[in-house]
Amino acid sequence: MDESLKIPQHVAIILDGNGRWAKSKGLPRNMGHVQGAKNVEVICEAAYNMGIKYVTMYAFSTENWNRPDDEVAALMKLLRSYMKTCRNLSQKNNMRVRVIGDKTGLDKDLQEAIADLEDFSKDMTGLNFQVALNYGSRDEMVRAVNRLAEDVRSGVIGPDEKITDRMFERYLDTADIPDPDLLIRTSGEQRLSNYLLWQMAYTEFYFTNVFWPDFSPDDLKDAVYAYNKRDRRYGGV
Repeated sequence: MDESLKIPQHVAIILDGNGRWAKSKGLPRNMGHVQGAKNVEVICEAAYNMGIKYVTMYAFSTENWNRPDDEVAALMKLLRSYMKTCRNLSQKNNMRVRVIGDKTGLDKDLQEAIADLEDFSKDMTGLNFQVALNYGSRDEMVRAVNRLAEDVRSGVIGPDEKITDRMFERYLDTADIPDPDLLIRTSGEQRLSNYLLWQMAYTEFYFTNVFWPDFSPDDLKDAVYAYNKRDRRYGGV
């Protein structure tokens, strides 16, 4: 890869098209999710080798609970399996893993598996990998406001203290994670789907028609090349 390229520090990805990928191949919809999960390691490894430091992937949104019960059950089963697999991947790839989203809305065993994985990987020094699970940006901001209000009630924040954007960010799920430089959405859809709305105020967007299970390291390179063609400006400067 061209060494003169500016590599984004943080790439956020919406993993879209798993079901359509399966349908196009005459497979059950859930097989698309299985194949999509397998592709996560491939892209994380490629991102790290390119010099990307943070990757955040949208795995399950707060709206996904509205899918058919059998599909939600299959996704939860896959996520349980993936938490175990991810521990091995973390060790193999020196990867720190964190889960963002409302973890209290998940079953207790899944919450425990997430806590175990986060603790196990907390000192890893390679790629920082965030999984957005039971995540919705509006929900995240509401939870942040409630935590902030509780700190006001308890005296941690004075009642007359001015609330700033920097203060508010400390209550978000991504408190110690830099904002994304680049968002990639696969499968041809061109919307944010309630994903990292606060954090992506100045993020560059890249949309591709490739379904997530087929998204390759070369596709990731194409996204980074496109990112380099953008004129990065903040606040109209």
